[in-house]
Amino acid sequence: MNILTEKFSTPYHSAPFNQIKNEDYLPAFKELIEKSEEEINEIVNNSEEATFENTIEALAFSGEQIDVASNIFFNLNSAETSDELQKIAQEVSPILTEYSSKISQNEALFNKIKKVYDEKEKYNLNEEQQMLLNETYKGFVRSGALLNEEDKEKLKKINMDLSLKSLQFGQNVLASTNNYFKHITNKADLAGIPDAILEQYAEEAKERNLEGWVVTLQYPSYIPFMTYAENRDLRKEIALANGKKSFDNGEFDNQNLIKDLLNLKQQKAELLGYATYADYVLEERMAKSPTKVIDFLNELLTKAKPYAEKEIEELKSLAKADGIDEMQGYDHAFYAEKLRKAKYNLNDEELKPYFPLEQVQEAVFRLSKQLFGLSFQERNDIPKYHEDMKVYEVFEVFDSAQTDNQEPSTNNQQPTTNYKALLYVDYFPRKGKRAGAWMTSYKSQYKKDGENSRPHISIVCNFSKPTKDTPSLLTFQEVTTLFHEFGHALHGMLANTQYPNLSGTSVKWDFVELPSQFLENFCYEPEFLKTFAKHYKTGEVLPDEKIEKIEQSKNFMEGYQTLRQIGFGLLDMNYHTKVGELENLSVKEFEDNYTKATQLYPANPETAMSPSFSHIFQGGYSAGYYSYKWAEVLDADAFQYFKETGIFNPETAAKYKILLSSGGTKDPMELYKNFRGSEPKVESLLKRAFG
Repeated sequence: MNILTEKFSTPYHSAPFNQIKNEDYLPAFKELIEKSEEEINEIVNNSEEATFENTIEALAFSGEQIDVASNIFFNLNSAETSDELQKIAQEVSPILTEYSSKISQNEALFNKIKKVYDEKEKYNLNEEQQMLLNETYKGFVRSGALLNEEDKEKLKKINMDLSLKSLQFGQNVLASTNNYFKHITNKADLAGIPDAILEQYAEEAKERNLEGWVVTLQYPSYIPFMTYAENRDLRKEIALANGKKSFDNGEFDNQNLIKDLLNLKQQKAELLGYATYADYVLEERMAKSPTKVIDFLNELLTKAKPYAEKEIEELKSLAKADGIDEMQGYDHAFYAEKLRKAKYNLNDEELKPYFPLEQVQEAVFRLSKQLFGLSFQERNDIPKYHEDMKVYEVFEVFDSAQTDNQEPSTNNQQPTTNYKALLYVDYFPRKGKRAGAWMTSYKSQYKKDGENSRPHISIVCNFSKPTKDTPSLLTFQEVTTLFHEFGHALHGMLANTQYPNLSGTSVKWDFVELPSQFLENFCYEPEFLKTFAKHYKTGEVLPDEKIEKIEQSKNFMEGYQTLRQIGFGLLDMNYHTKVGELENLSVKEFEDNYTKATQLYPANPETAMSPSFSHIFQGGYSAGYYSYKWAEVLDADAFQYFKETGIFNPETAAKYKILLSSGGTKDPMELYKNFRGSEPKVESLLKRAFG
């Protein structure tokens, strides 16, 4: 028996991580693909006339088992990978790509979909059903359903190549990250680094059976070193190593892969009738066109650059006092921290004792209860893939007289609870885990046969591990990271739609960051911050003057950070609209050309960020990186509304909850206007960022 092909006999049919063996994956995928294809054949071979129910709806609910198995496998390949798992991924990816292409290019199936689509006026479809029909039809057309047989085969091969090469890109970045470490034996070389970080470096050395300290390129190790290390030569060495990730012409170099990936995407776009891959992608975004995105980014660039240049001048004067005539990129974090401390008398290490991970998590749980009526209860009987993880059962608490979208009452009536979701949290770095932080799901929410089947959501981060003497203490930036990912998780957990492919975060990509970035705003609100920013030893609340400084420092280096994000967005958009230029340019030359306007430090000929730009070459942000700034406009405008009505106002929260629970059932601008009463204004972002 293969555990992945059976109905899971775990609580809530959760992923049976403790029973899955690596050798289960390949045969399971093959068997589940067969099962899914049988479901498709049932739709195609149904002798009755094609209808919304027997075609569109049946297709929406097909393939659930293969989706769950894929979610388990690829999430583990990101969070708990191994050489064996990566090898399986290379075998599994083309099989799944071929399966996906087979469905999207099934002519008989598409003919049935097209018939329903062409005759949609005769069906009495509600708004969500109309959206499902439109998205299904469009999805098939965008996957090549209208192509001739020869072009369908070309597209199938392109998709398979893209799948394998993007997988290889990510594996190269991970290997390149893990391959480097700096072993330090002289404590003087670590001057300026706080004791808690030194303890972390010592633990890393011990794990490698080395004396002294070890710094790696994992973010919880790399960022503090660049922020606090007084040894400029070592800062330079480690920054160069970071900037050379997959850019060293060695075994894990990604430069040729970038060109291959971009050429394949351009071929795909042209085959489907689009001028560029960006045109293909943006047809399905709020922004709609590359021109609109580039205009949006350039407008922000024009407004933000003077602020950014002023910020860098302040840093340069600090560096000059230390005898540095020409500041470099690897000096930025160090002098930014010095300036932040001078301006606001704040540094991460002073704040960290007030932000133990468990307290921060408890705060976001409480906020979720206050705004949306959610409660969280740890479960120890649900399987996990690593001992560091925790799993929570999520409930919605409400009075029996309430509807789904009302908030809990404050009267003495006994509340009732509904099971809402499972939440997995995986917070600490490991060699088998890719860098960064992300939210994902193991199972989607949907309604079928009278049952509201609830989602299984996961948050993965890379925070410093607790040591024997100290709990995991977060920098303030890590606090906002946890809130960010939890915002995504709320989008998943509150999902309340009919169909799995319109549920939770299944929304336009430039809308998906709204819930995550919105939640970060609460971290800067004094009345909320005081409820959880408490010293892990003494219980002392973070002093008012420090809270005031956090609030004041919210926009510290905002110009620089804005330009950095604009640079990534412009680079991404130009990669996906001007791929032909790469025939005569190296990746490094192309990158320098299109980030030049946003660069505030001299370019280093030895480094490039594109070869480790996983968001666009491995993740789902190809021609979509701009969406972070786009969503900032949305989140600034949305939080402005909360501030106008009261940040815990139950009526405002109830309206926002409807936006979250609606997933992709409506056009995102319509959802936003229903919540806010008007379209978002870019002025809200500029006001928040620059006053």
